[in-house]
Amino acid sequence: MPTAIAVTSADLVLPAPDRHTPGAALLHPPGRQDLDGALAETSALLERHGHLVAVVPPWLPRATVQRLHTVRAILETDRIALLGIDLPPLGTALLVRQLRQLSVCDFSPGVVASAARLLSHYIYAGALLGSVAKLDRVPVGLKAHARSWSPSAQFAVLAHPTPHLAKLGTAGAHGGGGALPAGPEFATHLTFARGQLTSDWVAAELAPAWQVQGVMENPLPADSPGWWGTPKLVEFAAGIPDLSVLYQLVASVRREECRWCGLELIGDRCGFCAAPLSAPPPQAAPASTARSRP
Repeated sequence: MPTAIAVTSADLVLPAPDRHTPGAALLHPPGRQDLDGALAETSALLERHGHLVAVVPPWLPRATVQRLHTVRAILETDRIALLGIDLPPLGTALLVRQLRQLSVCDFSPGVVASAARLLSHYIYAGALLGSVAKLDRVPVGLKAHARSWSPSAQFAVLAHPTPHLAKLGTAGAHGGGGALPAGPEFATHLTFARGQLTSDWVAAELAPAWQVQGVMENPLPADSPGWWGTPKLVEFAAGIPDLSVLYQLVASVRREECRWCGLELIGDRCGFCAAPLSAPPPQAAPASTARSRP
């Protein structure tokens, strides 16, 4: 069985791009499942799949994050990876789908888990916003804050990989080509989700400008309005859709063995135990103890 990929919310599971891509396991928050139920559910996943890779966004409630760590501690297992990837909600869902795609390949669980950080660098995540007055994820200047009071204001915002913010033209979604954020220089598909903002800017202008190979609309994740600071938005995320390209990208990186848990990894940190690839340098001894005796 492939390594299980888990999420904490069902709206972070995008439709599978093909019949081979598995779904994702849903880890319920404390308000919906007691600790005994969470332990039984996680144990069943480990028994069925061997290893579990859970994406843990930083915007989750503290109680939910604590529950995940509690379950791992009580089970006393090193087969659960809790990945703290900082992407907007729709970008997180896109990364989860890529991990689901990779889980059926011949990569070890350690490589799948550590591949998340690599793949996140190739995701372009942003939103069209009706206001940036409460946006704290991207630097917002005083002029942009002031313009947010205009009822017709719309802002093109890219949060990842490079922050970008620009006000579109007064015509709304049209006539704002000069404000387009720089797009990826590789083939991508674009996924977007509508909030309480009526606009076709993402599909009509951004997608052609970025030369994406496909466009898909998806329901807006429940956490998106909070992440972006407004319900007046259209969120978007572009990423590599082709499994063969994802496979080559991950396979091209040198594999190492974690010095702590022994699992394979790529990059500089293990996805399961979070140990760095290299041991930290030894601290210099205090001057009083470092002196040799006469």
